[in-house]
Amino acid sequence: MKKNIAIIMGGYSSEYKISLKSGNVVYNYLNKEKFNLYRIHIFKNKWVYVDDADNETPIDRNDFSIPKNGNSITFDCVFNAIHGSPGEDGLMQAYFELLGIKHTTCNFYQAALTFNKRDLLSVLKPYGIKAAPSYYLNLGDTINETEIINKVKLPCFVKANKSGSSYGITKVYEAAELKGAIETAYKEDDEIIIEGFLEGTEVSVGVLKLNGITTVLPITEIVTENDFFDYEAKYEGKSQEITPARITPIQLENVTIASKKIYDVLKMTGFSRSEFIFIGNEPFLLEMNTTPGLTTESILPQQAKEARIELGMLFEHAITEALS
Repeated sequence: MKKNIAIIMGGYSSEYKISLKSGNVVYNYLNKEKFNLYRIHIFKNKWVYVDDADNETPIDRNDFSIPKNGNSITFDCVFNAIHGSPGEDGLMQAYFELLGIKHTTCNFYQAALTFNKRDLLSVLKPYGIKAAPSYYLNLGDTINETEIINKVKLPCFVKANKSGSSYGITKVYEAAELKGAIETAYKEDDEIIIEGFLEGTEVSVGVLKLNGITTVLPITEIVTENDFFDYEAKYEGKSQEITPARITPIQLENVTIASKKIYDVLKMTGFSRSEFIFIGNEPFLLEMNTTPGLTTESILPQQAKEARIELGMLFEHAITEALS
């Protein structure tokens, strides 16, 4: 009997357009002979099922079902393609876990932790995971520019603590630029992380469970035309994404070990994609994404292709792991 699969997409953050693209790729590539697929748009003002004619049916949030002719369509599994809140920060995970519905991402605690860059780095530090020097601000805190610069040095990055796709991020070269960068970051989040600049090769590492085994996909090297891997570089062709990465065998070994350790220490499930910069042979963690982009141009699908995993099979693996 075919399983009913809800593909959730959209979300409450600036990343909703990218999420809609990811969700539609999942819908188009999953095998419709194996699964009954339902596209579910999640927005602040509506949760709706969208059929192939773009007709919308409101979701019953009491049990996450689609009312139909006096009955309800319920789901065996939810494929989560929401980037940012509420799909990547633990809110949807907690909701589905309360309802007892299987889903393709990690549990709510891991989602909330990984979505918070400063908390993630703090938790991983005792396990030997290296990161750039950092300084934290909450909205309303006094901004001591001298103290910040003494801690992280210049240049530095000012980032929204809980945001993706490089929204709210600025590279700061001079003290006079710091205040404006902080204001930009606060437009995305009420918490900010300011990190020292690390100069080295940047890589992106996809990790997932395949048949219950933590598996690292071929690693991607990021070479950007811009000053850093910003929104333009990620989504508007201003970068090269080279898979497999042009790194040394010892660098490959070190980043593979670090990526597996992070995934296993956090008891992750589903997809993850972590960003690192090499200083010499040592990988320094920048961040971790638990609902990475899934468009055909996105990094994780590129890595799967290099590993000879077709997109449909990649998405099917996620559902199989969730159901198991």
